[in-house]
Amino acid sequence: MTDQSSGATTIDLRAEAVAVLRRLTARPDAEFHPGQFEAIEALVAHRHRALVVQRTGWGKSAVYFIAALLRRRQGAGPALIVSPLLALMRDQVAAAERAGVRAAAINSANVTEWRDIEQLLDADAVDVLFVSPERLVNPRFRAEQLPRLVSRLGLLVIDEAHCISDWGHDFRPDYRRIRDLIAELGDDVPVLATTATANQRVVDDVTEQLGAGGRDVFTLRGALARDSLRLGVLELGTAHRRLAWLAEHLDSLPGSGIVYCLTVSAAEDAATFLAGAGHRVLPYTGRTDAAERLAAEEALKANSVKALIATSALGMGFDKPDLGFVVHIGAPSSPVAYYQQVGRAGRATERADVLLLPGIEDRDIWHWFATNAMPTQTRADATLAALAEADRPLSVAALEARVDLRRGPLELLLKVLAVDGAVEYVPGGWVGTGRPWHYDAERYERIAAARVAEQRAMLAYEELTSCRMAFLTEELDDPHSAACGRCDVCAGAWYATDVTVETARSAADDLDRVGVPVAPRSLWPSGLDRLGVHGDGKPVTGKLAPGEQAEQGRVVARLTDLGWGGPLRDLFATDADGRPVDAEVPAELGRAALRVLAGWDWAERPAAVAWVPSLGRPRLVESLATGVARVGRLEPLGPLALNPGAEPGRGGTNSAYRVRELWDRFGVPESMASRLGELTGPVLLVDDLIDSRWTMTVAARLLRRAGAGAVLPFALALAG
Repeated sequence: MTDQSSGATTIDLRAEAVAVLRRLTARPDAEFHPGQFEAIEALVAHRHRALVVQRTGWGKSAVYFIAALLRRRQGAGPALIVSPLLALMRDQVAAAERAGVRAAAINSANVTEWRDIEQLLDADAVDVLFVSPERLVNPRFRAEQLPRLVSRLGLLVIDEAHCISDWGHDFRPDYRRIRDLIAELGDDVPVLATTATANQRVVDDVTEQLGAGGRDVFTLRGALARDSLRLGVLELGTAHRRLAWLAEHLDSLPGSGIVYCLTVSAAEDAATFLAGAGHRVLPYTGRTDAAERLAAEEALKANSVKALIATSALGMGFDKPDLGFVVHIGAPSSPVAYYQQVGRAGRATERADVLLLPGIEDRDIWHWFATNAMPTQTRADATLAALAEADRPLSVAALEARVDLRRGPLELLLKVLAVDGAVEYVPGGWVGTGRPWHYDAERYERIAAARVAEQRAMLAYEELTSCRMAFLTEELDDPHSAACGRCDVCAGAWYATDVTVETARSAADDLDRVGVPVAPRSLWPSGLDRLGVHGDGKPVTGKLAPGEQAEQGRVVARLTDLGWGGPLRDLFATDADGRPVDAEVPAELGRAALRVLAGWDWAERPAAVAWVPSLGRPRLVESLATGVARVGRLEPLGPLALNPGAEPGRGGTNSAYRVRELWDRFGVPESMASRLGELTGPVLLVDDLIDSRWTMTVAARLLRRAGAGAVLPFALALAG
């Protein structure tokens, strides 16, 4: 077969591609895996649009590196590779350079290098340019670099292409921008989308977007089962027994690996306990500093630690082919997400162990994440109205003061609206485009139903009586799915199931630790004047006055903690109608609260107790406050006064709206005010749950202004 555009035969192209492959791998005998050359040929010889769905480790990056270099040899411009994670870019740039491919990346982590990279692009000295999907929204990149790239692009690659699909387990709105980019390309520019985790629904969605303009899409779908992986599920019940199992058996797992946790708090708790038990581990979460993340990645690659204790922040893009194991403390919410994470292991080893230690708290955590994932009609309408009324572009911070949304959900919503063309990011912030926007309620309802089905499938995976690998690959609609013969269902448990009483007790004691510091607020949110919030006739802005601030506070634990998080989540659960369940503080939590107070290293012991009046859980708050006062022999000042027109608080609001809601909510009763100036120590201010910290900030301000010398916030739980 002859390619008319290049004059090269398929045989010549294969020989040239194999030569590049051998340089890429530094192996003189390297040959293509089944399907790799076919994908390269589709891109280089036929300028196809292609979707490659292959397991992690199959060599998808080799396909696009080789295709990019061969296109360059044909006289085409550089390849643009849209890649979602900085860790992935770092590894890919290094791999490209080893193969003699001139690679560069533009992302938020290398801003100081952008000008140098732009000069290299102008000099045609870059073969492959990696960008994050967020760059496609950046006004400067979109205006200055993207048009020049598009005009001479040799290849477009969308890595981790399941992020395009909102049916996928890791949907990212910025990826939808790629749909518009594809539409701008000429017919002679090949497009490659790659992923290791896509079921048929996601494949269909991605294919539809790749085929914009009626183009055919070449789809290459291989077997997803990994022969090296041994899958297992071990039900241990409590969080402390799971930690104890790891403490006793982590070193018996092969090589070095990853222990995944569902929340940041759980990962930090587990890392602290395992390190204290003598294991070489490091935490890796969204709270980990960027430099510390990079150091942790390098430590794992060098096998200088046994494991990283991580959240999903360590996911796509981490490249360690000899990763020996993946353990989960708690299950991800879908088999597809689970497969994506365990697929990091065993890429270049004969055996890798994969073990799931499910928890009873998993469903609560899934529900929390799911409720924050999708836009609503009300939120979208409010955001569009605020932008339409503005006479200038609005930053996210400025927009927060105009709509009742927290920063994270607001940023996600703006990206969804931008993809649909209703808003646009320009220098200075966001603006409305004036284009009509329709909330596709039916689509979002279908997506929500799909999420519930995925959660049920994950629970089914935990209780399987048939092959676990076959189940996972069937969930990915893999036509090659078959029993693996290696998992704990096929071949019996390969892992130890015992936990000694001593280690379990040690883990329980560790998780029984109470007392989480809560930093006081020191700055008012911007935009309060727009919301009509004034103090002493003046706008409330800037720093809180030193004489009106709270001190550092304490809670028993976070709702997401491995230890006390479970009892606290039960305490704050709602009934079937979504209403708070109110009761006196349980004895065990009352004792835990007293332990926190006994260990509090305050500068001066409190002399009295006041509490925040609650509409949802008045018995809980009052019983906690009066119990503390009685045992601690502190003067009970009673609750703050509650505005008669107050309604139950909406804890999900953003800072500016939350302060407006709280500003006139409370007052200091005369009986309390008369005592405040006479106290010989601070006031302990008690509530049930601290979420945004604004309730404690506003209430403490009132107490300080009424004569309290210092205010120490205290509550049972911290949200998040």
